Amino acid sequence: MKILVLYALSALISFEAASQNTEKGWISLFDGKSLAGWQVGDNASTFSVENGSIAVHGETAHLFYEGPVASHDFKDFEFKAMVMTTPGSNSGIYIHTAYQKSGWPNIGYEIQVNNSHTDWRRTGSVYAIKDNKDSVAGDNVWFEQYIMVKGKTITIKINGKTINEYTEPANQDQKARHLGSGTFALQGHDPKSKVYFKDIMVKPL
Repeated sequence: MKILVLYALSALISFEAASQNTEKGWISLFDGKSLAGWQVGDNASTFSVENGSIAVHGETAHLFYEGPVASHDFKDFEFKAMVMTTPGSNSGIYIHTAYQKSGWPNIGYEIQVNNSHTDWRRTGSVYAIKDNKDSVAGDNVWFEQYIMVKGKTITIKINGKTINEYTEPANQDQKARHLGSGTFALQGHDPKSKVYFKDIMVKPL
């Protein structure tokens, strides 16, 4: 009888936790075990799974989310991931982008991940659009990188603190980078950079 009661309590707690997660609306994009739902073209070995995280280390490459959530086509959303850089590393998170076999993604904006690389554009920059020069996170420690797109505004938070906000001009040239809709991509910048991502979540708005 005691075992049945404990089992029932455990099931209730699990159900309540799942319900709370559903209410929050956050959906995981990475299972912590494999790159299922993600696709990379050239230099695929740049991406691997290490200790429940995506390790990014190798030749220039980009890992695109191509999974079933929202048919990998997001417009307004909240996105968050735990990120850890190693000294001298550079990476990025692309938003509103599309799968590309090689080269730097032509579509979407890059949200910079860089705490100590020689590139002066630091973590949280909307790369080459509205840049952040200040170091807002350190190397060798996990930090939360949050991105929200709502309408034509991109909001970026690091560990809960807003450090950048960019609103696209109403007359933005559609041939330039612009907000529309698309998927996410993680950047492998160069062989000297090593960066980790885990707990990759999205909340469509």
